[in-house]
This record gives sequence, structure tokens and C-alpha cells, in this order.
Amino acid sequence: MTLVYGLGRSGLGVLRFLARRGRTACFHDDRPRSADVEAARALGFAACTPEPGRFGTVIAAPGVPIDHPALVALERSGAEVIGEVELAWRETDLPLVGVTGTAGKTTTTVFTARLLERLGLPVAAAGNVDPPLVDVVDRPGLAAAVVELSSFQLERVRNFRPRVAVLLNLGTDHLDRHGSLERYHAAKLRLLANLTSEDVLVYNAADPRVRAAAKASLARKRPFEPAAAPRATNARAAALAAAALAEALGRAVDARELEARALELPPVPGRFETVGRVGDILVIDDSIATRTEAVRAALEAAPAPVAWIVGGEDKGADLDALAPVVRKRVALVLAIGRDGPRFARAFAAHAPTVVIEEAEGPRALERALAAALAAPGVASVLLAPLAASFDQFADYKHRSRAFREALARVGGEAWTAS
Repeated sequence: MTLVYGLGRSGLGVLRFLARRGRTACFHDDRPRSADVEAARALGFAACTPEPGRFGTVIAAPGVPIDHPALVALERSGAEVIGEVELAWRETDLPLVGVTGTAGKTTTTVFTARLLERLGLPVAAAGNVDPPLVDVVDRPGLAAAVVELSSFQLERVRNFRPRVAVLLNLGTDHLDRHGSLERYHAAKLRLLANLTSEDVLVYNAADPRVRAAAKASLARKRPFEPAAAPRATNARAAALAAAALAEALGRAVDARELEARALELPPVPGRFETVGRVGDILVIDDSIATRTEAVRAALEAAPAPVAWIVGGEDKGADLDALAPVVRKRVALVLAIGRDGPRFARAFAAHAPTVVIEEAEGPRALERALAAALAAPGVASVLLAPLAASFDQFADYKHRSRAFREALARVGGEAWTAS
């Protein structure tokens, strides 16, 4: 018997995958949403209790901690606990590009898929971005899939082996989940665990931790040096990944030409995108910037002086590491969300701070924007939250949309829309 532990986007994707195969399974969620339960039942599955000894396989959603007591008990009783990515890899032979890193993986994933499409190869981007991998691997006519992989997904892989692996960087993130930097990095490096000499590893040669991991890998190696801007670095990595997969599928391509094409691609919404202006003040959306490295890069790239909107659910960000750039470039810190007040206290010695006391997320962003635009001498307003969105929004995309909508409400001139 198979148990799907956790619903949401990933769990429902797994149930659809199992339903297409006529498999018997049941589901459990510690905090079920009525819409998810209804969707699961509509697929023909029933809810059940996670009783140890009853299940041979447990497919756990990424949001369920790996050390969850129920999962530990199930595993001790003999169940194999895996995740959606491992399930998809085991049951399909679709060539995969696996992309991970602390920052830049979504843009690299999307750019790689777009480059392969421009080469005439039908591919899909999936995984940690919509849709789940299990929703695309059965699509007819696909030549490959490009998979963004989070540490939550990678810590549950066992035999997963992509044809091309991309390791962008190893920074600090998700310490609230993994407990230590070492465990977080170990989860990320599961991407490389099963690579052979038939596979290709694209990696950041400037990151010493990445470089050491690459040296130990059996895969054929294609290093890259970061570019001056994060987007250009992502384009470089995507070009190498697309070239490697194209070659594996029998297409000879020039990675340098692909990099030039990648630089022409439109930005992925929510990733350091200038979305409008109010007078001479630029408004920049970097809702995906939840890691220290990504936020530092955003603060360095935004026109200074910067009014910085920060806050949400802290994932263990290294606040001290941002002190120099805050002192140098930030005119005003506007703190929102659950951990905003703590962020404000941490940065108060380096820049003026304002705590936005507003529980409703879209309204908090509107108030923060209004306060930023009223501050003297500001050249740009930057949303780079340094924290997860789930205290006030459904996800980072919802936060991004709400930011753009708030811009319109405060009288801004919007340039793009998600």
C-alpha cells in the first residue's frame, strides 16, 4: 500500500500520477485544506491514518520535514519514504536536467528550458516551479524536462540521476528546516550523488564548496565563472546546461551562442524586475529574494539610495552579512510580516527603520510602498524580503502580484504585469 503524506501542489500531483497508472493509495495531511481534500477524493483516493506497518512506500510532500515523527515511525516500520522527484525518475525514462543552488535556480531552470525550445526540442520546466515534475513526465512528445530542485526535494532522493546536473552555489538558507549549514549543503549535494561518467555536471567554479563537490563527482565537468550580474550568471549556466543536454540528444550546439540568446530572454517575474516608477523613483520586484546572497546582490544592483522592503517568515538568514551593504546603500528599511520587527531591530544600527504593523499582506505592501515613496532622497524601492512569504501570502508569486497591485494603488506607473 502507498501513502501520500501531504497534499498541496506536490501531493496532488503525485495522486494524479498514481491515478493515471491505476495505483492504489491513500493520503494524509496534518493540516488539510478542504479544496485539496476534495481534489484528492475526486481522483478516487481516500484519506487514511499513517499507521506504522501498513505501508510499503510513503511519498512525502517537500513541506513535510524529513524528521517528522510520523515519517520516522513509518520508516522504522519498514516503509520506504521518498519524494515526488524520486518517484517520477523511477517510473519514467525522460532525460532530465536537474538544477539546484541557494540562489538563481528558478531563472536558470526557465532559461534552460527556453533555450532548448529555441533549438527545436520540446521540453518542460518543472519541479520546485509549477508544475510538479510528476505532472510533466507523462506528456507525449517531450524530449526532456528541466527540473528546479529545492533542498526539501533533494533530501528525499535515493537513486535520482539527471543526465545534466547544474550546481549554481552553496550559500545559507533554510536553517530553520535543516538545522545546520552542513545539513542544508548535504541535501543540495544529493543532486550529484548518483552521477556517472555518462552524465554532465555544470558548476560554479568560483564557489569553493561547489568546486570541492564537483571535484569528487564522476560526471564530465563543465565549469563556469559567474558574470558581473546575477541574471547574466544564470544565462551562462543555462547555456552550458542546454548545450550539454542537446549534445546528449544528438544536437551539436555552441554554448557561447546560446549564452547570447539567453541574455535576450525576458526576466522571470518576481526576480529583480523593474516593474514601474513613481516620478523619478524606480520600483523593483525581487519577491523571490529570500536568501542572504540574493538579497545582497539585489541591494548592490538597485539604484541607491534604496528604500528596502523586507520581512516575512525568517528561514535562518545571515543578517550580519548584510550590514555593510545596508550601511552603504539603504536609506530606509521597511519591515513587514511576522519577523519584520526582528529584522528592523537587526538593521537599526545601519539605516533608519520603520515597522509596518499590518497583518494583511497586500495592505502591508501598500503601506510600505507609500512610506518608501514619501522618504526624501530615495532613488529606488526594492522588495527583497529575505524571508518566506507564507505568513501573509500564498507564495512568492502572490507576494509579487500584490506588490505590483500595491504600486498601482499608490499611483505608480506600472511597466510590466505578471
